Amino acid sequence: MSEADVKVVVSRAIQKAGAEPGPLLEILHAVQDELGCVPPESVPMIADALNLSRAEVHGVVSFYHHFREKPAAQRMHMQLCQAEACLSMGAARVANACRDIFGVELGQTSSNGRITIEPVYCLGLCACAPAALVNGNPEGRLDEQALDYLRNTYRV
Repeated sequence: MSEADVKVVVSRAIQKAGAEPGPLLEILHAVQDELGCVPPESVPMIADALNLSRAEVHGVVSFYHHFREKPAAQRMHMQLCQAEACLSMGAARVANACRDIFGVELGQTSSNGRITIEPVYCLGLCACAPAALVNGNPEGRLDEQALDYLRNTYRV
């Protein structure tokens, strides 16, 4: 993405949410929804528009696991729950299986750019743990067989 693209998207998000009280999260969501991430070069623009320091904006981006500085893979984006309920039901085993099946460590994107696996903390899917969101869709009771199915479905 070019710097001009980032400026257009950030300006549009600021303009849309600027009238709302405390619009930082709304702006960050709008930027990430359109660009797939909150690029570092957008932080000064957002900070200036909201009269915040760059550190304050960066702090929010880095605090919330939802926001990322680089786009996730386009083919398959898995957010694998690492909260207590999922861990007690085998989420660590699923993370290891992801490494074996997809060749991707938790928190990484594959070298071919086809799959990103991110750790998240509680998706509210505790009843079907271990759980994940795959391209925004809930997947529960994950095991090696389910991961193999996902690999074939998303062709990663």
